[in-house]
Amino acid sequence: MRLFISLLFTTLFSASVIAQSGVMIEKPTIDIEVVNKIIAEGMNNSKVMQHAFYLTDVSGPRLTNSPGYQRAAEWAIKELKKWGVENAHLESWGEFGKSWNLDKSYIAMTAPYYKPLIAYPKTWTKGTNGLQHAELMVINAADSGRLESMAASMKGKIIVMGTEEVYKQSFKADASRYTDEDLAKMAGFVPPPVDTAAQRRQREGFARRMGNMGLAARVRTLAEKSGAVAMLSMSRGHDGTLFVQGPSARGAQNKDSADAFTEIMVSMEDYMTFCRLAKAGIPVKLDVDVKTTISKQVVESYNVIAEIPGTDPKLKDEVVMLGAHLDSWQSATGATDNAAGSAVMLEVMRIIKQLGLKPKRTVRLALWSGEEQGLLGSAGYVKKTFGEVDKPTPAHEKFQCYFNIDNGTGKVRGIYAQGNAGASKVFSEWLAPFKEMGASTVTLQNTGGTDHGSFQRVGLPGFQFIQDPIEYDTRTHHTNMDSYDHLIADDMKQISTIVASFVYNAAMMDEKFPRK
Repeated sequence: MRLFISLLFTTLFSASVIAQSGVMIEKPTIDIEVVNKIIAEGMNNSKVMQHAFYLTDVSGPRLTNSPGYQRAAEWAIKELKKWGVENAHLESWGEFGKSWNLDKSYIAMTAPYYKPLIAYPKTWTKGTNGLQHAELMVINAADSGRLESMAASMKGKIIVMGTEEVYKQSFKADASRYTDEDLAKMAGFVPPPVDTAAQRRQREGFARRMGNMGLAARVRTLAEKSGAVAMLSMSRGHDGTLFVQGPSARGAQNKDSADAFTEIMVSMEDYMTFCRLAKAGIPVKLDVDVKTTISKQVVESYNVIAEIPGTDPKLKDEVVMLGAHLDSWQSATGATDNAAGSAVMLEVMRIIKQLGLKPKRTVRLALWSGEEQGLLGSAGYVKKTFGEVDKPTPAHEKFQCYFNIDNGTGKVRGIYAQGNAGASKVFSEWLAPFKEMGASTVTLQNTGGTDHGSFQRVGLPGFQFIQDPIEYDTRTHHTNMDSYDHLIADDMKQISTIVASFVYNAAMMDEKFPRK
């Protein structure tokens, strides 16, 4: 999950001394000897791709509360214990809802000719009660005024919403890295004007899409009531890439909600073929066989938590946290979103233990569940452990900072300081040893949409790193292409060494980490 939110902060601060929240931090110092050891271990003896293999190929898709999530969590705990990391366990953060598992999925066009289709059921949707032979029925926007009269015709059909879209080639590469110019813009971030023509067009386009979604929701409700077999959705991807997540009905995973009507995502190319055939009056028939297991046996959900205890008598009760979300969607094994981040954070813990480092503060790992449904695992943990902004627990004051990875496989290019001027100065110093590895940018810009936001919301310093996009948004994020093969080993090693260095530096600071 990723969402960028930009804010301008005009706070002025001294080049050598920073004052925030009553804390004075002189120019931060780092133990370059230890940093060099971390780099050597992380780059030359890395196990990060082995971790990623077990989290993806071996564990499978990791939808929260699914068997795949449980396999991955249990494997991670076993590895952490093997390395000597303490208190590795599953910790409940609260109620999530029903589990869902895809047991079988087959869909093919059988008329006007046979063609197997690239298709994936959406999560928390029901199965089809065996193999169904059904004719396609297209509903167009012009039909909105007579939907009730069409209800009887929907029985036994597979429903699609008609589209007049035309595919347009972009002529852009799927994968990319940030240029020096891109990074310079981040470092010198200035927010856009409050209202521009482009922003108005975006709002108008959003309103149109919401209107179309409203019609689709009406059709879906009527289709289910009328006994339709399923409803198809068109992926926004192309060339066989399907962006497929949860059902259109919100809250379908809640324990008290009805199981969602069968919805299946198909490729853009196949969907538009159906619409063209139907428009030409040529009947389209499909075979569909979907089997899912939906269970309310366990509605609680769990994060993986583990620690390396602090060694300083005065600081050992303070905590530096690192984390990534372990859960994924169902159409692939969630390699870049977010086995990559989880594998990196496991590797950080391995590096610290392998080198025999003795952090002053406790280093605590969290692999979150429920991130894809709204940062649920991290938000639940933060609330239970650190409280709310207006009702903090004692642990709130003893918290140092949190580091997160959730933007794919691309190497670290810097870090978002989240408008924290004090953190910006500290991070510039911590990145200095990694300039030759391509990481030197610090921006006051905010980035959101992932688990560091749960910490930010209660006034705790939480940060996400700047990563090269590679093909995250174009090809792998929430798609059926998000597999191990799309991970870049050298980039994963670089991320691990930088995060390990940041975590160690934060654990060794004499001062409290600056807060906004």
